Amino acid sequence: MRQFTEHSSVGKRISRRFVAGLTLDDAIDAVAVVNHQGLTATLDPLGENVLTRSEAEAATATACTILDAIHRNQVESTLSVKLTQLGLDLGRDLARDQLRRITARAGQYNTFIRVDMEGSDYTETTVAMVEELFAAGANVGTVLQAYLHRTEADVERLLAKGIRLRLVKGAYREPASIAFQDKAEVDANYVRLMRRLLESGVYNAIATHDERIIQATVEHAQAKGIGADKFEFQMLYGIRRDLQERLRNEGWRVRVYIPFGPEWYPYFMRRLAERPANLLFLLKNLVK
Repeated sequence: MRQFTEHSSVGKRISRRFVAGLTLDDAIDAVAVVNHQGLTATLDPLGENVLTRSEAEAATATACTILDAIHRNQVESTLSVKLTQLGLDLGRDLARDQLRRITARAGQYNTFIRVDMEGSDYTETTVAMVEELFAAGANVGTVLQAYLHRTEADVERLLAKGIRLRLVKGAYREPASIAFQDKAEVDANYVRLMRRLLESGVYNAIATHDERIIQATVEHAQAKGIGADKFEFQMLYGIRRDLQERLRNEGWRVRVYIPFGPEWYPYFMRRLAERPANLLFLLKNLVK
């Protein structure tokens, strides 16, 4: 199936639309195009849940190479990484050491590192590790998922320290004991948390393609006199380009999350398997 998808015309269409390419050069070119459109970017080298220390160290080396390329090409992009990509399943100390190497390189260029959030098994470790590195001076933030019951407390915990957050709805399948199951409940919680983030004084990211939530964000910012320079919207590469352009034209900041690399097929398959709704979302945006 992977062979067919990666080499068929349909598979190539999907990969070209939603993934910047297989190589770092492809990714930097995609960032340059996005920048030319008046948008910023964050690069996501695909891959997660490595099985060996050497794979974790290779992922770290790749991240540092990406930071070098961002600086060398003078494009406007941050970097997003996953702790399981850095060896978290093999041990917390290993992942921490790799993240420290990455944030140290980013510090040379004054580049921000976003630690992506994964499934709920990793939530507390991710939050705690970001707190630890931020306290040590790293320019690092993380992602919180509006569908988790714990997220409101995590928002307060991290904002109190001035840590930058990206708010998402959440794309993993989680049980009712820890996550809202109804879309209306998730959306309502997202809007509550969005308002808190905007009013916090911390530069946060509202990451959604939901037009109703985007409109609620715009209206709240305008009602509270929160300037467009105080937060940003974030959207996925290839998703709702029309909406990205509209927000930019209205004067809002938009950052595009750009995944790339040879691991695009397993990345998509995991996401589609975890939540069937992800497939409908992808198909809708493929035809728009």
